[in-house]
Amino acid sequence: MPARSALANCSQAWPARSVNDPVDRRNLKITGKHRAGTGPHIVVENDVVVVITQAYGPAGDSLIGIEDVEFDGHPAVTVKIRAGGREGLLHLSPIHGDARKKGFTDIPVGTRCELLCPVSNRPLDVVGEVEDGSGARYFAIYLTPQLSRGSMVMVSDLWGHYHSRIIDDFELISAWAAAHDDES
Repeated sequence: MPARSALANCSQAWPARSVNDPVDRRNLKITGKHRAGTGPHIVVENDVVVVITQAYGPAGDSLIGIEDVEFDGHPAVTVKIRAGGREGLLHLSPIHGDARKKGFTDIPVGTRCELLCPVSNRPLDVVGEVEDGSGARYFAIYLTPQLSRGSMVMVSDLWGHYHSRIIDDFELISAWAAAHDDES
């Protein structure tokens, strides 16, 4: 059986959630069935590219298309950040695994950033600690207007710490996408 088919048919169960782990692992699966199971907030292109098409802040404000910034034809996900006594808009590529950013980017690596909604100016919701010893925390960018932790992008608050995660319907899409890329 080709690697792609094996991955598409796998379903991995995760251990129960620990006190420091923000992910509801009892309801989290990696199935590889995202092309059929995603809503209008995530698009899977060419079977391997995951693109965020809807994103919301903590008050339900859209974070897509705040300014006319695009990455490969897809509107950016925009957040406001404060770091080093300054603040500005940061436009993130909506393409999973794409580290490109535009806007307020001249921040030293390792700087802790305050992440805010550019519309409401409210801080993004804290999801939990990143368990890699860095001291980074995850913050939520929701993928649906319901602001569910079952559909979100978790972004780190340390500049240069590339450990974001995409969860949709309690499924860790970022792990599937990374594994899928390795199998291709």
